[in-house]
Amino acid sequence: VSTFPISIPRPVHPTGIWNWMTTIDHKRIGILYGVTAFIMFISGGIEATLMRLQLAGPELDIVSAAVYNQLFTMHGTTMIFLAIMPLSAAFFNFVIPLQIGARDVAFPRLNAFSYWTFLGGALMLKLSWIGGATDAGWFGYAPLTSVAQNPGTGIDFWIISLQVLGIASLAASFNFIVTIINMRAPGMTMMRLPLFTWMSFITAILLVLAFPVITVALIELTFDRYFMFNFFNVANGGSVVLWQHLFWVFGHPEVYILILPA
Repeated sequence: VSTFPISIPRPVHPTGIWNWMTTIDHKRIGILYGVTAFIMFISGGIEATLMRLQLAGPELDIVSAAVYNQLFTMHGTTMIFLAIMPLSAAFFNFVIPLQIGARDVAFPRLNAFSYWTFLGGALMLKLSWIGGATDAGWFGYAPLTSVAQNPGTGIDFWIISLQVLGIASLAASFNFIVTIINMRAPGMTMMRLPLFTWMSFITAILLVLAFPVITVALIELTFDRYFMFNFFNVANGGSVVLWQHLFWVFGHPEVYILILPA
């Protein structure tokens, strides 16, 4: 029987910006998270530097009091939500599938969706500088976030961007949980998981439990500002302590969300 040699071209991995924008590879998405987190870290560092320059001596006029409060708020929000959390997501994406013997995460397209949603929320927050960023503090205590105390659009950008970032975090968390539970290599039991994967698993669970609470608080704040509700308006029967309870039900687990992967 005669045979005819057939040359099969070697597959070429596509490159370029469009490939990075459309990738669903967990390593590349991890790199995207890492690069974005680094850029946001630099942004937060610039905000912190401006604050320190203002405090370097008495009677300095480097920034106004209003801008200083904006820098304080944006620096805290940036470092927590746009730098440290996505840096953890970068390591989760890159390392978890490798440690458990999976080819990728459970839902690659959801993984890409979570990154681009995160990027949209980050850009939305940073664009609030154009019209004046929020100056209510990164913790957003009522009544500092009320229309009477904070009539500008900066707080509205802050509210919406945090809700968008919450969607991204929940999508990524569900993805990691399903990946760790269902996509381990044969013989890789839960008790044989590397410590980093275990901590990533716990962190994802904490995110799923914590972010819906702050989402509820942000929705209530949105209704207070746009539809004249009174969740946090003491004059009409609301409670500023309600925001504190809701925020710290989220904020206390957030501490462990930030430190456990380390």
